[in-house]
Amino acid sequence: MSDKKKCFVVMGFGEKTDYQTSRVLDLDKTYKHIIKKAVQDAGLECVRADEIPHSGTIEMPMFEQLLQADLVIADLSTSNLNAAYELGVRHALKPRTTIIIAEDKFVSPFDTGHIATMRYRHDGKALDIDEVERFREVLNKAIAAILANPAPDSPVYTFLRPLTPPVLAEERAQAVRGSAVEADAATGGDNAGNPALAVLMEQLNEAKKKKDFDTAKSLLKIIIGMTTNQTAFKQQLALVTYKSKKPDELSALKEAQAILGELNPMHSNNAETLGLWGAVHKRLFEIAKQRADLDTAILSYEKGYWLLSDYYNGINWAFLLNVRASLSGPADAITDFVLARRTRADVLEICKTKLETLKDSPQTRSERYWILATMAEACLGLEDAAQSEKYLNDAKEYADEPWMLESTLEQLEKLRAYLEHSPLKNLPV
Repeated sequence: MSDKKKCFVVMGFGEKTDYQTSRVLDLDKTYKHIIKKAVQDAGLECVRADEIPHSGTIEMPMFEQLLQADLVIADLSTSNLNAAYELGVRHALKPRTTIIIAEDKFVSPFDTGHIATMRYRHDGKALDIDEVERFREVLNKAIAAILANPAPDSPVYTFLRPLTPPVLAEERAQAVRGSAVEADAATGGDNAGNPALAVLMEQLNEAKKKKDFDTAKSLLKIIIGMTTNQTAFKQQLALVTYKSKKPDELSALKEAQAILGELNPMHSNNAETLGLWGAVHKRLFEIAKQRADLDTAILSYEKGYWLLSDYYNGINWAFLLNVRASLSGPADAITDFVLARRTRADVLEICKTKLETLKDSPQTRSERYWILATMAEACLGLEDAAQSEKYLNDAKEYADEPWMLESTLEQLEKLRAYLEHSPLKNLPV
């Protein structure tokens, strides 16, 4: 484990529209060329939410970073509501070491107008190299200054004195990746005195490893009855339910659909819920061939993809666009095929970035496999068969379970069939 101090960066991802000025800003360039380099030059490890390996929802590791990170930099450019919310959480949790930045046309809301915000010039989809170097140096100096300053910079701790910041129980901090943390995520951290829940979590993990879905379902129903924040466990219950295929696959899918329905998925901003909702309806469509199931799956994956630039939702959205194209007239089919190609190109870049930041360890082997498998599918959809085969061969090294590769090969074969009937082939060159 690294001894370096850690900086957690709060900001939007990718290209975002600033609706106050109608400009499109490439926030990834801000992160890559300014923030990350300034943080690393200051000797800190830098991480953004999309770089955190996680299973289940992103909320748990996000809140942990907001509490535990030695430094938080919040970029409020484009008036990003998620960034503003996370900044508020940080200010409530930690009295100091929070830096706020924004591009120079950002208008601070009245309640935050008195809080110091460092400004930089953003030219839209490009950044001026002189401005990059200028602001990187300014930010680097600000990092050194704020880490050395014992005074509070949070308005919460400035105005509400004396106020003691919250801390995690020692045993919870030592079990970041253990089953107790998963239980904490669903109970709001109130299970420290509930050893029965921790035991049930261990049994659940063992059942899932053995693919004993019946036992997993029973355990999850008990766990859900013991907790208040049930979203993560209901997601797991839906997953093991449709994977059980009992009493038959269609019935299992309908049962999983009902479980997820309690989470109101189409009004949810939880990418995990949306991904599961998409997966259930994708399989329902494959079995029953009902167009409504296909449309629901497409909407779910699309929304999940745009929420967090999530490669799982993105690659499935692209695939289902090809499926829908096979059922559409020429104009709509061409539109869906072009959108699928563009999505795969974006997903490929997302995956490349994730691979660069993913630590190579036994704990990340599964995620590394799925990233490489996704890249293989993206390249196949972009008609780069050679690169697709290369990524697939790289992925095989991390396929610790036979079903992983079998699933990928099956998906690639389905995609080839749809690509063979591409409406783009009939267009004049």
